[in-house]
Amino acid sequence: MTTTRVTTVIICAVFLGLASCRSPVETISAGVPELDDNFETDTLVIETDDGSHHEFTVYLAIEPEQQRRGLMFVRKMPADRGMLFVYDVSDNHSMWMKNTYLSLDMIFARSDGTVSSVSHDTQPLSLATISSTEPVTFVLELNAGTARRLGISQKSRIIWQPAPD
Repeated sequence: MTTTRVTTVIICAVFLGLASCRSPVETISAGVPELDDNFETDTLVIETDDGSHHEFTVYLAIEPEQQRRGLMFVRKMPADRGMLFVYDVSDNHSMWMKNTYLSLDMIFARSDGTVSSVSHDTQPLSLATISSTEPVTFVLELNAGTARRLGISQKSRIIWQPAPD
């Protein structure tokens, strides 16, 4: 073999070796469909206690399969995006951060949209349970730091109307 051919073979072997060194999570996440393919989006407004209104485009997690998936495997989310979990029944709902790479703020809200509690800056990839403090119908997930930056607290309200069937 010529020197050029040997060099090419070595370079190819190195790249193939590096490609096979991906972690299992990276391998799994490579086959996960994008959120836009599996979730409808809608607009909601958060009204804070000072009367400010903040608009977000949210992915709607309505079906149990969507709620199980959530924001798992998502590595970036625009600042004006989030995910709204909509439950049929008000209950003490719990979340976790398994396979979730983003740190999030979780806003738990009652059926009338009033905020029950906020969990700030959740830990990515954690299996720790994050629960509402009382029965809620909605959980809104936003990028970490958003709730503090906008003043979203127990005096805030999520304003969202589902589209009529």
